[in-house]
Amino acid sequence: MTDATLGELDSLTTEELRGRAFALARQRHDIKFFWDLFTHVTLSDDDTQDGWIGSLDATIDDAVALWREATGHHYGENEPLVRAAFIDYIINHES
Repeated sequence: MTDATLGELDSLTTEELRGRAFALARQRHDIKFFWDLFTHVTLSDDDTQDGWIGSLDATIDDAVALWREATGHHYGENEPLVRAAFIDYIINHES
C-alpha cells in the first residue's frame, strides 16, 4: 500500500504498522528513526541505554534487535505514542 491515508493506516494493528515502518526504515538505512523511537519508549529504562548508538558498528539490525529485546512488542502505555510514530513515519517516507 503506497500513499496510504491516515484512516487506512490507523485501521492497521500496531504490529502491522511496526512491520511497515521498520521495513521502510531498514530500506532507507534510517537509524535515526529507530533511535528516536527507542529513546521515547525506553526513556525511563536506564538499563537499555548503554551507548550502543555511538558505536561505529551499530547497524539497523542491531537497532531492531535492541527494540525487540527492550519492548518484546508489548508497548503498554506507550502504544499510542508508538502507533503515532509508525504512522507518521509511513506517511512521510513511503512513496
